[in-house]
Amino acid sequence: MADVVNQAQQEFWRSSVPVGAAVEAPAPAATPVFAATPVFEDACQGCGGEFMIGGGFCHACGRARAKLGAGVGVPATLDSLWARGAGRAREWVRLAADDWREASFPGWLRYLHFHEIKRWIGLPTAALFAFMIGLGCVVGALGVGLFYRASNLAEFQAIQMWRIEWLLAATAAFVAGILLKKPSGSDSE
Repeated sequence: MADVVNQAQQEFWRSSVPVGAAVEAPAPAATPVFAATPVFEDACQGCGGEFMIGGGFCHACGRARAKLGAGVGVPATLDSLWARGAGRAREWVRLAADDWREASFPGWLRYLHFHEIKRWIGLPTAALFAFMIGLGCVVGALGVGLFYRASNLAEFQAIQMWRIEWLLAATAAFVAGILLKKPSGSDSE
């Protein structure tokens, strides 16, 4: 119908060439894999949908359009590059895990184990976390004085406010730890 009307606007689902002319035209010569003008696949390898004319990605699944014969030479798709990089990363992680298992650590390091600290202090897990957060806040309050020096009254007041905030957070964490602690048998009698 478009060939009957003069200068009819081409719509994207219609062929740009009349159907009869497409059948009579000779087939294009096969181009080599590493030709100057790349030849792309017509259907997506992932979902099987046809690519839009000149589209670099599938409109249905988003996979990149591969070149014909790309499997022969250098990988042309992002999928193959991703798979190769993921394989290398898995190998590095495996080697690092093997090295970690073979490493020997000093005996005193076992005292820094979380469960060992939990047993030594005698607090449940939630109360121990609150206690550690409180200790971190106290260290933060001390650190404010080490890192900042006041040269005038306004800076001194700002530093004192930061210390107050850190100590208030520490107090809140310690109170939360006390509230999360399970009562012992001797306290309830």
